[in-house]
Amino acid sequence: MPTQPEMPVVFVSHGAPTMALDPLARHDFQALAAGLPRPRAIVALSAHWLDAPLTIGTTSTRALLYDFSGFPAELNRVQYAAPAAAEVATRVQALLPNCAHAAQRPWDHGVWTPLVHMYPAADVPVLQLSVPWRWSPTQLHQLGAQLAPLRQEGVLLLASGGMVHNLQQLDWTHASPPATWATDFEAWTREQLRTHQHDALLAYRERAPGLQQAHPSDDHFVPLLVAAGAASVNNGPVSFPITGWEYGSLSRTAVKFA
Repeated sequence: MPTQPEMPVVFVSHGAPTMALDPLARHDFQALAAGLPRPRAIVALSAHWLDAPLTIGTTSTRALLYDFSGFPAELNRVQYAAPAAAEVATRVQALLPNCAHAAQRPWDHGVWTPLVHMYPAADVPVLQLSVPWRWSPTQLHQLGAQLAPLRQEGVLLLASGGMVHNLQQLDWTHASPPATWATDFEAWTREQLRTHQHDALLAYRERAPGLQQAHPSDDHFVPLLVAAGAASVNNGPVSFPITGWEYGSLSRTAVKFA
């Protein structure tokens, strides 16, 4: 595979599925994509697909997975018919020979809600991989490092979850600022990322303040560990191109690993 300028790695907080219809999210994610080199393909890992072993999803374009309920009907009419990155699937198989395949598994909302804004023309091929949730933090970090060669091949690694994600304490009025436990957890995580303290990040279950409230289940946090692992090969600058909160307990923060 010809060497190309190294692609960044990106982690996004995809929030509620209605983000796909949100004008603020559209602005933020369009600006995020504008600050990235044009990828030849995207490999996405979402908090909404947690199968182990690591599994490769569809390699053909399929109808989207609308994996939610109770939201406006308009959300179920969103389309994102990007081509599937079958060639990249072959490359992932070469990098990780023990991965599994789920040819029928379409892209879930953790993938398409950010992409409808980042690449609205749906002209960048996409491949989704599962996140092996029950793996240890170190194993997930190592998985990212194993995927890192894709960065030299024009592939954007996109991890999608939530920097803070507590659905039990949503403020539907949008009237309350984020709680201290939420801001403390996010500030701690951002500092570990900014200063490349990977050992501390991987020990988040013991060290991070407010973890139990910020992540009653850490399924939305672990994609960040894969992204950090993919970026750890060079430990370049880390920035936060999207920040803010919605519903009081959902972070909008995105991380760009250069």
